[in-house]
Amino acid sequence: MPVSRFLAELSLTWLDIAASLFFVLSWAGYALFAEWRAKSVPTLHSTMDNFRREWMVRMIGRDNRMVDVNIMRNLTRSSQFFASTTMLVLGALIALLGYVQQAMEVVSGLPFTVKASQRLLEIKIVLLVLIFVYAFFKFSWAIRQLGFCSTLVGAAPKPPKDENAEQYAADINRIALVTSYAGTNFNHGLRAYYFALAAMTWFLHPYLMLIATAWVVYILYHREFESKTLYALLGNDTSPQIKT
Repeated sequence: MPVSRFLAELSLTWLDIAASLFFVLSWAGYALFAEWRAKSVPTLHSTMDNFRREWMVRMIGRDNRMVDVNIMRNLTRSSQFFASTTMLVLGALIALLGYVQQAMEVVSGLPFTVKASQRLLEIKIVLLVLIFVYAFFKFSWAIRQLGFCSTLVGAAPKPPKDENAEQYAADINRIALVTSYAGTNFNHGLRAYYFALAAMTWFLHPYLMLIATAWVVYILYHREFESKTLYALLGNDTSPQIKT
């Protein structure tokens, strides 16, 4: 049968299956864990949400909002950079699918590599394609959301005469919330880049993929929940000596 023939051509080992499953479960598991953990402890994203709302309070009170427009422009440029870079990476990966045989020869010449079938190498490339497609959708959606925020800033009411910006709480919350959504999508796109680095190690050895995946989860956790940057944003000068 075609399916059994395809599986035979893959030449999957138990280690390849374990590494790929560990990769998928680690990514999905960390995403769920980070969302759950953020409900009880401060994170980079939740802390920045507080600053985003404060920013919108300040914005409402300004007559000239060119500063806010420039900030939106800078945020959009970051997403645009990664979106365009992702398209270049996708183009290179799709082109690589036409040179799988040559890629096999290059990879097999590297030390500590496990020889894989051509079909399995194609699966590894397709995995990277899917990761970067996911990243592109996240970055492009963040760009659109920041565009919406720019429109909302332009549509924001005039500064209150009594200097009480909280009377425009609905406008402030609306813009801050959409900006937060954009930040969430940007973070998810960056997270995809981290896991793409782990997936690339599968070309060399499944054991490397296991180690790299665990390392990525460790880095993401510490940067989101225990980094010096987070403690600085919280105004805590006695942060532990951990990664920035």
